[in-house]
Amino acid sequence: MAGPLLEFETEMFLGLFGSDGLLVTAEGLGIDRVLLQFLRVYSEEGSLVLLLNTSPPEQEYLTEQLRSEGVSHLPRTVTSDVQSHDRYDVYTQGGVLFVTSRILVVDFLTDRIPAHLITGILVYRAHKIIDSCQEAFILRLYRQKNKTGFIKAFTDKATSFSSGFCQVERVMRNLFVKKLFLWPRFHAGVNSVLDRHKPDVVELHVSLTPTMSAIQSSVLDIMNACLKELKRYNPTLEVEDLSLENALGRGFEKTIRHYLDPLWHQLGSKTKSLVQDLKILRTLLLYLTQYDCVTFLNLLETLRTSQKAFGSNAGWLFLDCSTSMFVNARNRVYQVPEGAKRELVLERNPKWEALTEVLQEIEKENSSSELGPGRVLICASDDRTCAQLREYVTRGAEALLTRLYSRTLGKNEALPELGIDKRALGKGRGKRDQEKGPKAKKPKGPAREKKNARKQSLTLTQMVGKATRKDGGLEEEQGDEEPLGSSIDDDDEEEEEGKEEEGFLLNLPSDAYYGIMKEPLTVIHPLMGCSDPYSLTRVLHEVEPRYVVLYDAEVSFVRQLEIYKASRPGKPLRVYFLIYGGSTEEQRYLTALRKEKQAFEHLIREKASMVVPEEREGREDTNMDLVRNVEPANATTNTRKAGMYRLVGGQEMATTPARVIVDMREFRSELPSLLHRRGLDIEPVTLEVGDYILSLDTCVERKSISDLIGSLNSGRLYTQCLAMCRFYRRPVLLIEFDPAKPFSLVARSDLHQEISANDVISKLTLLTLHFPRLRLLWCPSPYVTAELFQDLKQGRAEPDASAALAITTDSDTVPESSDLYNPGPYDFLLRMPGVNVKNCRALISHADSLADLASLSQERLSEILGNATNARLLHQFLHKTMDTSQPAPKGKGEYRGRR
Repeated sequence: MAGPLLEFETEMFLGLFGSDGLLVTAEGLGIDRVLLQFLRVYSEEGSLVLLLNTSPPEQEYLTEQLRSEGVSHLPRTVTSDVQSHDRYDVYTQGGVLFVTSRILVVDFLTDRIPAHLITGILVYRAHKIIDSCQEAFILRLYRQKNKTGFIKAFTDKATSFSSGFCQVERVMRNLFVKKLFLWPRFHAGVNSVLDRHKPDVVELHVSLTPTMSAIQSSVLDIMNACLKELKRYNPTLEVEDLSLENALGRGFEKTIRHYLDPLWHQLGSKTKSLVQDLKILRTLLLYLTQYDCVTFLNLLETLRTSQKAFGSNAGWLFLDCSTSMFVNARNRVYQVPEGAKRELVLERNPKWEALTEVLQEIEKENSSSELGPGRVLICASDDRTCAQLREYVTRGAEALLTRLYSRTLGKNEALPELGIDKRALGKGRGKRDQEKGPKAKKPKGPAREKKNARKQSLTLTQMVGKATRKDGGLEEEQGDEEPLGSSIDDDDEEEEEGKEEEGFLLNLPSDAYYGIMKEPLTVIHPLMGCSDPYSLTRVLHEVEPRYVVLYDAEVSFVRQLEIYKASRPGKPLRVYFLIYGGSTEEQRYLTALRKEKQAFEHLIREKASMVVPEEREGREDTNMDLVRNVEPANATTNTRKAGMYRLVGGQEMATTPARVIVDMREFRSELPSLLHRRGLDIEPVTLEVGDYILSLDTCVERKSISDLIGSLNSGRLYTQCLAMCRFYRRPVLLIEFDPAKPFSLVARSDLHQEISANDVISKLTLLTLHFPRLRLLWCPSPYVTAELFQDLKQGRAEPDASAALAITTDSDTVPESSDLYNPGPYDFLLRMPGVNVKNCRALISHADSLADLASLSQERLSEILGNATNARLLHQFLHKTMDTSQPAPKGKGEYRGRR
């Protein structure tokens, strides 16, 4: 299905095959095809190649491609389903393996994987390989144990290297590669191949309607005002990043959060409101060009209603531009003459008219073509747009807009006259009501076709043109159409369609397409939002269209079409490119192209001036990134002795690498990688108590902020701290923050003077009161945590993995805990009526044993517990004789205490 490599793809493959390096290509320029070629080469028993950083859908696609080409030794996936004792056998069988990062780290650390047998590692999405990620840890372990294997990395996100200082050099350092291969779209080799096999491109610059242009201008003016306010309140922000052009792009919100997240807790409400307003305004611009007039007005009215309902004050709603925007948005849908009822206007989307012209032209060409009718693939941005286009093509604009209006803005109004016979609609509704049953609901995936045989024979031109005819035939056809329902959601729409339609299975390798016709096959498919990233690629090669209509512009798919045409020389391909001229949609597309071009120009300049050390690949022992500092710099050493000794407990001990025992589940975090880099040996073990064992008596439970809040709310943290205090002398709770977020548990405005049951600070306070020996460590990032762990281990004996593994709830407690209480009777005491965690310590201090407790009177218990009801419940539980001959009464027990 993928076909042989093109000339420039072959050059990419040979360049990377000959030496280790990082391959950076333009988006959509066939990097998956180059990766697939590497998998073809290494899919044999004689080699062992690991592929990192791929998702399950990508793994499935790559395996499927190799299977279709007859490769016998297909790649295999190693997940947690493969038992640890079976993984060595899987590794020794060779071939290409997809292994999850957590498993691979553990297997490298435990020598379960034969590192010396690994032929090499392929790294996908290499732009994500930062210093602390799991993949960088894997590559470092691999290069320490294997000096001969290759490392080859792939990415098509050149813009990811344009932010930060020497970003590409840092990624190459983490990858242990020296060479950088750059293949932009303007590369001479790419241009020469793709220019020889150009598809026939027809660009249609659709004009916005006057009201749409006015709305767009209003939104842009409001965005400009918000940006100026944001700069005024935050003068430290980069002015270039806050331009109106950048605000239209997809990455704008990420850029703003990158600057503001570290001090989000210090920002005023005005700044936070402006960030939210910019997000809403960008959504409005998207809806304006992407969807119909009813959907846009419904969003606007919803925003205004929510502002009133929640009492929030968005300043832009009171600007003159906002008033103009609301007026124009309403004029697109309806008009209200003086003293008259509302008259529907329902302005059609200009792109719909352009799509109609395109389909009519395709119909005309198909009728006179010598090659027979050509298949048609229509690509739109998302699933919702595809559903609207399918309904527009099959039913017409009036039916679609009227249905949407009646389900949203006009729910409480009578059905307006729009040339649609209400009686015919009534017939259709009655017919569907009779058909309600098990077959009424169809799955969303496969495309569907009308039952009516006469409708199946309609051509595309007849489909898109039937809404404009005013003869009796239209009313007859509309009689079986979908009625005006009660919801705008596509799922509801398809649910109703399923009651009158039967699916025709096209056997396409995707569950996201919408079928319109069988002959010639006409399919609509979304460009984004599919669960399978290769869904559109599969459909493109399966359908093999002669005509592709790009309803929305997307850079990577445009390039994909170029490669598709070049790999099928001699076969015609016409691409219709629909875009609003002078719109924000066009500006977004051009900005994406410009930013990618600038990113490659930046990479070219950086490559020319880059200084790469000879030992970068780590094939010798001279690479300092592979040298681990076995001894901490501040360790106490005895300089009188030859060699290195460490003082532990006042005695000299020979230096051995410091060791940390780590729970298996912790390998999803960055911390084990950073600990290993600082020279600490990592020993993976499945721990029942704690996450990290630093010494024989020090146990650490690590919590991220989200995990901390969840554990406090669920009560799990109490149980974990109780276990640590019982079995370790130095229990530690580590609270670790995200370095990109503020180093603050709660904002200053959220701090309360009094203890509250729903307050995180209050819960932490109660936790420390309940466990006096528990120590809290606050770390702003994993890097600080690694340094802190190294300091905490100084001068302490190394932990024992077998001892840590043996600790369970039945183990002996440490003397510090056993001196205070016996855990068995303590747990039993907590389960008695009237006893809870707040008053149990008072009971323990006044009664040495359960026998002493039973001897206390109810009055004495009331003094100790400070509550007469709890004292009565406990006293009755201890002294009242229960009649066991009669069955227990149903409902609440008499002695159920308050816990």
